Amino acid sequence: MIITFYGVRGSAPMPGPTTVKYGGNTSCVHIALDNGQDVILDSGTGMRQLGHRLLYKTTPINIILSHVHWDHIQGYPFFAPIFQPERQIDIFSSVDICEHSACTLLRQLDGINFPVRVDELPSKNTCIAHDVETILSGRGIHISKKPLNHPGGGTAYRFTEDGMSCAYVTDNELDPPYKLHTTYDEWVEFLHGVDVLIHDAQYTEDDMPHKHGWGHSLISQVRQLAIDAEVGTLVMFHHDPDRTDSELDEIQIENDAHFKHKRNPANSLCAAEGMRIKLSKSIAGGDTKVELL
Repeated sequence: MIITFYGVRGSAPMPGPTTVKYGGNTSCVHIALDNGQDVILDSGTGMRQLGHRLLYKTTPINIILSHVHWDHIQGYPFFAPIFQPERQIDIFSSVDICEHSACTLLRQLDGINFPVRVDELPSKNTCIAHDVETILSGRGIHISKKPLNHPGGGTAYRFTEDGMSCAYVTDNELDPPYKLHTTYDEWVEFLHGVDVLIHDAQYTEDDMPHKHGWGHSLISQVRQLAIDAEVGTLVMFHHDPDRTDSELDEIQIENDAHFKHKRNPANSLCAAEGMRIKLSKSIAGGDTKVELL
C-alpha cells in the first residue's frame, strides 16, 4: 500500500511563496493498493496533478468522497482521465451526498461553471451511494466508516489490506459545540492501532474560540487522539490556508518534542504535497513497516 499526497491544504487553495514546501493545493490523497486498485480520497485542486500520473493506465479509478465542500471537489473538472475515452471512473459517497446533490462532482460540469458538460465527456462516470462497502470489497478495497463531526456532515474511512491499515479523517471536529455524530471515545475505538492516521489538524489554540464550530480539530487534540488510539504514524492534514511553511515547520518540531518519549505514535508528520508513505509486511508477517519514500 502506497499513500501519496497531492493536496494537503484546507478550505481554499493557497499557492505562493509561503506555501512552497508543504503545498497550496486542497485535499486529494491517492492510495495504490498492492492488488493494483487505485483509490482517490477527495477531489480537491491537488487532483489535477494526480490525473496526469494516471493517464498511462487504463484500469478503473475509484474516487471516495469524505464530503462535497468546495475544497474537496474543485479539482474534478481538471482531472485528465475524465477526458479519456471509455475510462471507467466510479465515485463513491454517502446516500445523503449523492442523492441530495445529484453527485456534486459531475454537476460542476454544466457548461456554465465549466465549459465542458458532463454528457460530453468520453469517459464513463458513475456515482455510487448504495452498498458502497460491498461493492468496494468485491474489488479488494476493504473499508469501514464513521460519520464526521462537520457542518453538513461527511464520512471518515479506514482501509485495510493484508493486515495493514490507513485511516482518512479529514474535516473532523473532535470537540464541537453542536451535536456529536461520533464521540471522542468512538474515534479512539475506530482508530485503535491503525498504522497510518491522516487527520484534520487545521487549528491552533490561537484560532479559538472564534473558529469553534467550524468543523476542524486543534493540533493538540489530534496529538492526544493519536496517543489514546495507539496510532502507528500520525499525518496532520488539511492545513489552514493561512498556515505558512515556517509555521508548519514549527508544528513539526513541536510534534517531535511532544511524542519523543511516547510509545505511540512512532512517527508524526505534517502532510506535504508529494509525500509518499509505503506500508508493507515482512515475508514472515508481524508488524507493519511504514516508510517515508
